[in-house]
Amino acid sequence: MFKPSVGPIIGHTTTNHTRIFVRGKFLVNAQVFAGIRYRRLGAESWLKSIFTKLETVRDMSQVIALNDLVANTQYEYQAGWFSLTSPTHNVETVAELALQWPEDIYRFRTPSDQVTQPRAYIFGSCRYLRLSGGIPMLPHLSDRIFASITQLAEQSDPPISAMLMTGDQVYLDDLNVIAPDRELAEMLVKYRTAFSQPNISKLMSTIPTYMILDDHEIEDNWPAKRKRADDNMYANAMHAYELYQASHSPTHQLLENGHINPASSQYWYQFSEGDIEWFVIDSRTRRNLSANDRRILDAEQELKLSDWLVQSTARVKLVVTSVMMFPDLIRDGDDGWKGFPEQRLRLLEIIRTHRIKNVFIVSGDVHGSLVSRLTHSEDPDFETYTLVSSPLSNSTMLPYATASSFILDRPVAETESGEYRHELVGGVISQDNFAHLVIDTTQLRISYHDRTGKLLQRTEIPLR
Repeated sequence: MFKPSVGPIIGHTTTNHTRIFVRGKFLVNAQVFAGIRYRRLGAESWLKSIFTKLETVRDMSQVIALNDLVANTQYEYQAGWFSLTSPTHNVETVAELALQWPEDIYRFRTPSDQVTQPRAYIFGSCRYLRLSGGIPMLPHLSDRIFASITQLAEQSDPPISAMLMTGDQVYLDDLNVIAPDRELAEMLVKYRTAFSQPNISKLMSTIPTYMILDDHEIEDNWPAKRKRADDNMYANAMHAYELYQASHSPTHQLLENGHINPASSQYWYQFSEGDIEWFVIDSRTRRNLSANDRRILDAEQELKLSDWLVQSTARVKLVVTSVMMFPDLIRDGDDGWKGFPEQRLRLLEIIRTHRIKNVFIVSGDVHGSLVSRLTHSEDPDFETYTLVSSPLSNSTMLPYATASSFILDRPVAETESGEYRHELVGGVISQDNFAHLVIDTTQLRISYHDRTGKLLQRTEIPLR
């Protein structure tokens, strides 16, 4: 067996289940299979080996589900792929073969089933990797921050439950003016390269990683400049996104037979740990730009998000949006939530009028990091925060955001009942960084670290 050409990537993980992405390689006149075997840490015998067939339609990749796991337990696993020239083999018969597994052993931990257990997360966005002729230029520049994240994760107490990548994990349009990626083959090369760099590969093999797309997974400010000729490009971009980012997320249903449904009709999803819940929204592909029903979220998604905000009994609710909900950028045009003020106001009013506590908006996109507090002029009981981390790796061609990049001198929204006012909590971080989030019974603590792991800024927010 050979090491995966991309992966393994640990995806959606619960107290008794995890999903692992693996990719092999295409070989002419051969069947290609991938396999995973796993056991509890410290056990001598492997619990089980699971195999899957790899197909070109999925770029020789697949997601394997491990079920019947035990909560708060460390597991170790091996992953690899192999080929057979015999056409008679299938996933059942290959399990009987004497296979030589790759030497690498990876580890992951299932979450605790104690409801009020403190939890920790890493999040970030905007990881720029320049390719030239399909070859990365100075790839260590975009990969080095993941070594620092791995080091922090190894020392974190509580342990890191998940890494959230909140948009622009790849830049398919990094040469947008000259030669944007439009063909599927070009896009797949970029994904393979981005996710197989050594440091990010090591991190994603052990920490559950949740992803959501933003515009650069398609095209800058998509779909504002969409043309009819872009339909094929968009279909290709979504196919690549589904294979490498959505496939191991909760968007794909776990079937009764223990396999994962390969089909999914949406990119937004929810997941939870104890009394902490996440709602990861798709603020990019369901937009409606028509004047009579302008919305950044489609009606179905807005309804699901609203119902979740009102009905969920979670003590802490985190909403992930790849574009910032507030504050607004001065030069953002209508690409952010500023361009969809009615829908933003509806969601803020739901939080306020239903007296929903401890709602945090998690975001990226702006190439600057910050914490901002939102209050209401006539309702002292209302409070919510936006937590922003961006970028993981910037391009020399793109500026960092500073405090002067944002509209800070006027309300986010004004209604008959009062104004939604915001203020920065701490400074705006204008360098490559990631965020370390710790939630316990009394507070949420967010710490920003630079590419070397050095602490840049820390904010503690009491929970109500």
